[in-house]
Amino acid sequence: MNIPYGPILVVEDVPNILELLTVTLKFKGYPVVSAANGEEALKLIQQERPALIITDILMPKMDGFQLAQQLRTDPKTSQIPLIFLSATYVTQEDKDFAMQLGAVRFLEKPVDAQDFLLTIAEVLTLGPARLPPPLGEQEFYIGYRDRLEGKLQYKNSQISRTERLLSGLPDNQKPAFQTLLAEAHSQRDEIAAELEQLYRLLEQYL
Repeated sequence: MNIPYGPILVVEDVPNILELLTVTLKFKGYPVVSAANGEEALKLIQQERPALIITDILMPKMDGFQLAQQLRTDPKTSQIPLIFLSATYVTQEDKDFAMQLGAVRFLEKPVDAQDFLLTIAEVLTLGPARLPPPLGEQEFYIGYRDRLEGKLQYKNSQISRTERLLSGLPDNQKPAFQTLLAEAHSQRDEIAAELEQLYRLLEQYL
């Protein structure tokens, strides 16, 4: 299959999802490289120019929103097509912000394999998309803050619901929900840490 420029870059911090996406793409003949977060992705992009970037949003070190902003504000990478995948940032406001950052598509997890492959083929064959101008720094930080605050509120609500449910479950059902609770706590802590950094950055504009 002919691909312009180079391989498809998949950016995903969950190993089994990364493997699934990579295997699905390679099975159809696409060359694939991968990264576990935005920082790794930027280093990889310096070595070779991907034809397309597929990225999760919620990731440690540098998430998908930050990665998109970095790509769009650098003339060397501003035109690389970007597809967002997310199970967490799926409100209409999240999707609108993703498109403002220059995403060409937004797919929700879990991804349907056929729809995923059709989307990849469309993006690679339809030619360069007309992208919006990059967001200014302050505009990006404000939009990013709003997304993180909404997600932190959602995660706190999810944790409260799970904790209430756990107290009434029989012992044989508790382990599965304890795992879900631990994952939610981990994601909540990541979002809170990113928000703290963002609040400090925004102080310079106030």
